[in-house]
Amino acid sequence: MVLGLIAGAIAKAIKPGEQGGGWIATLLLGVVGAIVGGWIGSAVFGVGVSEFWSLSTWLLAIGGALIVLIIWGLITRKRA
Repeated sequence: MVLGLIAGAIAKAIKPGEQGGGWIATLLLGVVGAIVGGWIGSAVFGVGVSEFWSLSTWLLAIGGALIVLIIWGLITRKRA
């Protein structure tokens, strides 16, 4: 949960623009992103989310959170 919260916050800081949601949305984004990042990492690179202090774990979690954030933005964006 801590990894998800931090990864979600970092992903929101990296992606420009306005994202809604408070800390609960950030936590959910990060947890889902860590799962997605771990799945992609294990499928493509053979590396998963294994240890809290591993650099690959953090990069996969943040990358996955960015992917989830971009997809969520595409789904929820307002049509003008």
